Amino acid sequence: MSKHIHAFAILVPDYDAGIAFYVDQAGFTLVEDTSLSETKRWVLIAPDAAAGTRILLARADGPDQTQAIGNQTGGRVGFFLHTDDFDASHKAMLAKGVVFEEAPRTETYGKVAVWRDPWGNRWDLLQLT
Repeated sequence: MSKHIHAFAILVPDYDAGIAFYVDQAGFTLVEDTSLSETKRWVLIAPDAAAGTRILLARADGPDQTQAIGNQTGGRVGFFLHTDDFDASHKAMLAKGVVFEEAPRTETYGKVAVWRDPWGNRWDLLQLT
């Protein structure tokens, strides 16, 4: 029996704002954008088209979800974007306006730098050694 994580959700204030950041700035691929109703869409993105795990951009619905935007992991780095070319990925993201909280650093496991989306979700960009 084979298992894998198909997708996980990140709350965003608006579908189009989520796409604008994650696809246009951070360089993710828009996999699917399907209207489910007048107010709900199924928006899947991935680091690239071949990636197995998808991210569902979920528009916050109601005050509890709205309050959780940008703080889904309690302020910790909760998402990890792996690249096989750290320097090129870092340069491309900076050029598109992605905010990095620190300069790249080398750890025992590889090269890493923390970045965040416009709502405060914290990510590691990393290249494993």
